[in-house]
Amino acid sequence: MLTLNYLYGKPTATAEFKTLPEDFVVDEVMDIEFTGEGEHVCLQIIKRGENTISLAKAIAKAAGVGLRDVSYAGLKDKHGVCTQWFSVPVAIKKDIDFSLLNNEQRMVIQQLRHNRKLRTGCHKGNRFEITLRNVSDIRAILARINAVRQGVPNYFGEQRFGFDGHNLTMAERMFDGEVIRDKKLRGLVISAARSALFNHVVSKRVEAHGLAVSWPREIFLLEGSNAFFEEDLSDANVARLLEGDIHLSAPLFGKGDRGIVEQERHWLESYQKWCEGLCQLGLKMERRALRLVPQNFTVESVNETTLKLGFELPKGTFATAVLRELALYQDVSKVISEEIE
Repeated sequence: MLTLNYLYGKPTATAEFKTLPEDFVVDEVMDIEFTGEGEHVCLQIIKRGENTISLAKAIAKAAGVGLRDVSYAGLKDKHGVCTQWFSVPVAIKKDIDFSLLNNEQRMVIQQLRHNRKLRTGCHKGNRFEITLRNVSDIRAILARINAVRQGVPNYFGEQRFGFDGHNLTMAERMFDGEVIRDKKLRGLVISAARSALFNHVVSKRVEAHGLAVSWPREIFLLEGSNAFFEEDLSDANVARLLEGDIHLSAPLFGKGDRGIVEQERHWLESYQKWCEGLCQLGLKMERRALRLVPQNFTVESVNETTLKLGFELPKGTFATAVLRELALYQDVSKVISEEIE
């Protein structure tokens, strides 16, 4: 299930990824106008080699509140240099100097008041600056750039599935009847299972048709929305696809006959137990865009074996979905973690 088809053929070049934290730079792109007043303090923080939860705990301690009171738009990778926003409730008449959080791993860039807390997914997306090292063939990667700019399969990244796919192992046990009592862990396992089924359908479609329009009737996803509709492939819908107003999609499995086509059901027959399990858990059928198009793509050859890439992606998508179409990369941070353990 973790072996996925390539849209542009398997890359020939190899490369190392995340050799240093500075090789994976992520800047959260927000789409919020902060009010400058209110009972919530919003903090923009840059962190290096620290995960989001660890930083949230430090913010909670500084503010004298519980961890659940600290909000953020999304989780960011530990193995990188990441800038993201947090919010924490602080009484209007109370001032806290959050710059005291600054240390070798983190620094508060901005501290602003706002009239509401940040919610998961409130950001627009992320800007990535990625350095690939020990590249075996830079020309081979550069030859694929123009194709990748047009879009790649919108696969969920391997981090969704846990170390060595452990979340999927737990999902199999859960669908066999094992109870996962920890609510947070259960949510991660359910999400991993659903994501794996999505990846499987997308991979099958890539193998059969690429990412092109394939069927007389398609299920289209509205841009910037979870709403979807099934219609014949008309000239009007083709025009909307080209404009980016709607997108081809694949299922995030759940209850309901609406939102899945017969061919997709056929591709999921091998995972009937998982599909039934997700329905029993009460999840509703949803859709996710089939294609991921990186925006503002930049590339720089640093030397004969080092390449810098830059691009923006919408929230909920994965930079590794772009990288995998360019090179067979090794995540060095994983190797280092295994050696430490």
